Amino acid sequence: MIEEILQDAKERMDKAIQVLQQDLRTIRTGRASPALVERIPVDYYGVPTPLMQIAAISVPEAQMLLIRPYSPQDIPAIERAIAASDLGLTPNSDGQQIRLVFPALTEERRRELVKLVAKRAEEARVAIRNVRRDAIGDLRSFQKEGLISEDELHRALDRVQELTDDHIKQVDQVAKAKETEIMTI
Repeated sequence: MIEEILQDAKERMDKAIQVLQQDLRTIRTGRASPALVERIPVDYYGVPTPLMQIAAISVPEAQMLLIRPYSPQDIPAIERAIAASDLGLTPNSDGQQIRLVFPALTEERRRELVKLVAKRAEEARVAIRNVRRDAIGDLRSFQKEGLISEDELHRALDRVQELTDDHIKQVDQVAKAKETEIMTI
């Protein structure tokens, strides 16, 4: 019973870290990366579809992405989606493919991106703390119902706190690595 609660909490905390990592992949650094655009929703026959499902994305140069739609008539919709995204890039099309050129980041833009990373990391920490709160609530309700003793409750609460601390440290490590990547010129 206690193990099930702890296992569920661990899985949910792991999921929060995975979401943070996926989210941080979409924040641009000094280099072009397909992860920056692959999840951009494109209006594909009235259905928002991730760009990676309707086009091939490659990195021919460190500062450029090349997007080859599977169907050339999708180019205008892809251009609109990229322009509407928060990347701040202008797509260049030749009728067959789209080029996205990533200019070098200014110091001011790098600092803004670091603040964004810190904000996303804090959201992940809040999600982990919410999981901790739910687990503690479940454990206390078990103790009130007489399913576990008070000693078992205290040991389980300590384990939940250790789990939370470990996951918060992981969030801090992921955020620090991304900040370093952004600030590296």
